[in-house]
Amino acid sequence: MIRAAAGAGLTAATVAYAGPALAPVIPRLGDSLGIKLREDGGDGVALTFDDGPHPQGTPAVLETLREAGAKATFFLAGEQVERRPALAAEIVAGGHRVELHCHRHRNQLRLGGRALLEDAERARAVIEEASGQAIADYRPPYGIFSAIGLRAIRARGWRPVLWSQWGRDWARRATPASITRRLTAGARAGDILLLHDADYYSAPGSWVRTTAALPRILEELEARGLKSRLLRR
Repeated sequence: MIRAAAGAGLTAATVAYAGPALAPVIPRLGDSLGIKLREDGGDGVALTFDDGPHPQGTPAVLETLREAGAKATFFLAGEQVERRPALAAEIVAGGHRVELHCHRHRNQLRLGGRALLEDAERARAVIEEASGQAIADYRPPYGIFSAIGLRAIRARGWRPVLWSQWGRDWARRATPASITRRLTAGARAGDILLLHDADYYSAPGSWVRTTAALPRILEELEARGLKSRLLRR
């Protein structure tokens, strides 16, 4: 009985710690935790990109957005901004927004609150200095929040953000067609859409497929009367 009680206690503790990690696949859980997965109201969608900036992927995305008159929000990795600060500034100069993803791309479930905040603060400083724009939103690597991480991010004053639709463009077998189909299938006003403009933490060359898909994605959204806009603050 003692072992059973200890096992039950351990299971409960594990669920309490790791439970927020399920928010991307259980929207109701995300809502109950106050994690932003959608933005209701209006007739547009919020197009977002993770993991950049990338020397080829980011400029290609920016050019496509410029041609389409679309706006997007970029969740940046601090270690990549350190290497290419001018690209962070270029994103903002194009009328887009930069937000915080991480400094090093690590799973929150493997980090304590102190290590997580040290990583996030380092990235914040680098991103804000390079872009001239203050950080308001935070999206964790892999879309995984721990309970400790979620509390730490909230205490810092950042809004926790995930997504409601994604293209799975990071996968090795993704194609421009599959990315477009997955991202836009069932898309509706208020959705937060997730793509990646870099391949540092995903399948090599994945950004090539994403940038090939992007014009088709924007055309499909426009056909449905959905304009790509910035995340609201």
